[in-house]
Amino acid sequence: MGQTRHTLLIYGATGYTGRLACEQAQKVGLDFTVAGRTAYGLEKLAKELQVPYHAFEVNDAITTMHELPTCHTLLNCAGPFSRTAKPLMTACIRHHINYLDIAAELDSYELAETLDLDARQAGVMLLPGCGGSVAMLGCLARRTMEIAASPVQRLNIALHVAGAMSRGSVASAMGGMTNAPLERRMGELTAIEDIVPMEFDFLDGRGRVSCAPMTLPDLITASKVTGIENIRTFVNVSAVALPAEGPEGISDGPSERDRDLNPYHAAAVMESTDGSVAMKVLHTVNGYTFTVKASIEAAHRVLEGTSQPGFQTPAGIFGTGFVESIANSKFIDIVQ
Repeated sequence: MGQTRHTLLIYGATGYTGRLACEQAQKVGLDFTVAGRTAYGLEKLAKELQVPYHAFEVNDAITTMHELPTCHTLLNCAGPFSRTAKPLMTACIRHHINYLDIAAELDSYELAETLDLDARQAGVMLLPGCGGSVAMLGCLARRTMEIAASPVQRLNIALHVAGAMSRGSVASAMGGMTNAPLERRMGELTAIEDIVPMEFDFLDGRGRVSCAPMTLPDLITASKVTGIENIRTFVNVSAVALPAEGPEGISDGPSERDRDLNPYHAAAVMESTDGSVAMKVLHTVNGYTFTVKASIEAAHRVLEGTSQPGFQTPAGIFGTGFVESIANSKFIDIVQ
């Protein structure tokens, strides 16, 4: 195949999360290249980090990635993923490059399901959501499964989001709010008929708090790692507001201090057919910090050879301990 493939390509490198991911990749000593749509900003970033760069539109990815013979894995940090995931996944499958992203939108995961067979035949792994809530909630769901009575008939799982959000996250969140929330019911994604909040205790001193049903990709990924056919996903948001003027009214993203002051939490409740309930909580760092560290940790593991062809999940490919590899992350049992 010519040159040995060993490098990571970080696409969307000049965005808020992409830049942090590049800094983390350099910190842990990865061999990587920065990429994005335009040379503006990329050249400066590449010079700062002393790494190569490539500028190309996602629709030109098939042609451009043919010219990157040492590229082993691509980490897509460029949202909205409804626009970038398909051309980049397709290019990765064509050129036998593993695909990772940090998507919080459902599109990337539905697409990965659709392209699963193509990826398997090409020997390519598709790992959307290698960092962020998918890694958090997937590991939490699978760990809760270990203490639940079998068989489990329902999973309710919630994410507590704290602190400021980046412009890109707000754009994605506001876009998602235009649609009715979905649930997984008897194995199928369907609109929730009774849109009512549910209370969860994140064991963060606030007691039981109301969480709103929201469509999260864990409707796909948590089901994939647990086999549970009935799932609802919820979100509790604190210390943040969506500006009336939209994403343009906020900064690129939270400061390091703001991230340090606003950790994320998650809670899972599993109901078994015998009427018993199993509950577990995850305490971890701020979502942006987690996403950056987890996505680069995932990329590092893939570069070292941990991969399976086809659509995979962080909890499935790396195990439930993956979330604990991120400092200040821990599971807590809820004693009933």
